[in-house]
Amino acid sequence: MQALRFAWPSEVTLEALNARSRGTLMEALGIEFTELGEGYLRATMPVDARTRQPYGLLHGGASVALAETLGSSAGALLAGGNAVVGLEINANHLRAMRQGTVTGTARPLHLGRSTQVWDIRIEDQTGQLVCISRLTLAVLPAPPASS
Repeated sequence: MQALRFAWPSEVTLEALNARSRGTLMEALGIEFTELGEGYLRATMPVDARTRQPYGLLHGGASVALAETLGSSAGALLAGGNAVVGLEINANHLRAMRQGTVTGTARPLHLGRSTQVWDIRIEDQTGQLVCISRLTLAVLPAPPASS
């Protein structure tokens, strides 16, 4: 499959993306945007008490939260001022983790006027695939600015 060509808005910075996470689920889970590359957005999340389930393994819901954070954030950056909302997300959990850090990378599969589809791959520190996810977003007109 050929990669989609697009350009991130020039004013976007990792600092701004991380600042938007303050006081949200992303901050509570320790998600941090780390790279805005050519064709992808990347973030990390610790595997610790915040993100483990009772058996001591990375919680599948935490992986899905990382995936949706990446896809929705990337999608919003490319929505041209419109809003994006999740329509569907799926995830296959492929490898258990007990500690360390996972890194998620989101790449677009489809960037349409009314929908976007994102592929998110979550890997451990050695590059082993932990989870693969696909997120479908609806692109909606931006709400009118309040006066």
